Amino acid sequence: QVQLVESGGGLVQAGGSLRLSCATSQRTFRGYTLAWFRQAPGKEREFVAALRWSGQSTGYADAVKGRFTFYRENTPNTVYLQMNSLKPEDTAVYYCAADSTIILSSWRQPNQYDYWGQGTQVTVSS
Repeated sequence: QVQLVESGGGLVQAGGSLRLSCATSQRTFRGYTLAWFRQAPGKEREFVAALRWSGQSTGYADAVKGRFTFYRENTPNTVYLQMNSLKPEDTAVYYCAADSTIILSSWRQPNQYDYWGQGTQVTVSS
């Protein structure tokens, strides 16, 4: 069982930045596709960004493209979501997800991911 733990959420003013982290209980994310989703009150969970560990391919929702960056550093069991130029509409609970069998055409679909973190709250004030 893969466990995911998100951290880095908080309250920030519009225009500010936050960096979210997602760490796994396993030694590495190698072979996995990782993703961030978010869910605002009363709304469905929506895709934010995805990263394929091998090759480091990334994809972003149009709403965050150019402002958010999903990346990994040298730590093999942690990934990061850098969020810049935050807007009040970015307010949501952000979830990290992982799966080892997703194909690229499906990586925006939350039901394709087997493993989820508990979520971290991001609140952007105007």
